[in-house]
Amino acid sequence: MPKNIYTIMGATGNIGEVLTDKLIKNGHEVRVLGRNKDKLTALQTKGAKTYPLKFDSEASLAEAFQGATAVFSFIPPFYEADDFGAQQDRVGEAIVAALTKAKIKYVLNLSSIGAHLKMGTGPIQGLQRHEERLNSLKGVNILHFRPVYFMENQFLSIPLIKSEGINGSPLRSDLPIPLVATQDVGAKAAIFLDKLDFKGVSEFEFVGPDEVTLEKFTSVLGKAIGMEDLRYVQFSYEEAKRAMLSSGMKPSTVDLLIEMDRSYNEGKILPTQEINKDHQGSTTIEQFAQVFAAAYRVTN
Repeated sequence: MPKNIYTIMGATGNIGEVLTDKLIKNGHEVRVLGRNKDKLTALQTKGAKTYPLKFDSEASLAEAFQGATAVFSFIPPFYEADDFGAQQDRVGEAIVAALTKAKIKYVLNLSSIGAHLKMGTGPIQGLQRHEERLNSLKGVNILHFRPVYFMENQFLSIPLIKSEGINGSPLRSDLPIPLVATQDVGAKAAIFLDKLDFKGVSEFEFVGPDEVTLEKFTSVLGKAIGMEDLRYVQFSYEEAKRAMLSSGMKPSTVDLLIEMDRSYNEGKILPTQEINKDHQGSTTIEQFAQVFAAAYRVTN
């Protein structure tokens, strides 16, 4: 008999895969939810029960949640949506309705550092609204898990590095960020769900082992891919906006991403809790650079 039954949203992502794998190894029954049936197949071979579905389908979510000990709540980024924030809200509303219908008692909600702010944080605002939505549930133990900026976000820079020989974004080159690896986020989420010792409504912020500037991060990534002279360039907000729009991104999404970068640059998106070892992942930028190098080699 399994110890507990867990339903994992976004199971095919970097965090979800690590979380699912660890829960299965710990003897739990795991139901994995994702939008792509083919991507769920690999998790099925590990013993997970697969539920390919749309995250804004209340009925489908409720079926996947039914009988679960706890749910890992996750709102994916909807870069293809005409209205990024509205789609976040549709998914969030479906999640809350499904949790209510299935009478779930424990929810680990993936949010973000900065979700305590109600304005000016771009996509994080949608996660803040979801936190409030979940907090309205009665008799449910909810932990809002708030990691910081992911190291894996640098994967998005691979085309730029290959085409222009530089790395860059609107974020300041000298901005110290305690970047965290998604594998550490997934591992920490597994600990929370394995223990299930959170009560009421609480928040937990999670960062990497060190504060790192993007200038330093770029230098380390460059060495890993054999580009010793790789440098970081801070683009203006207008330059970044034009580039994102020309790549096909929707205007509402671009505006939110620029707003988030501006908030980071202005020092608004910061941890609010005391950061000790319990709140830190272990993956260093040097270790992540090897993962980045492998992805760089296989990306066209």
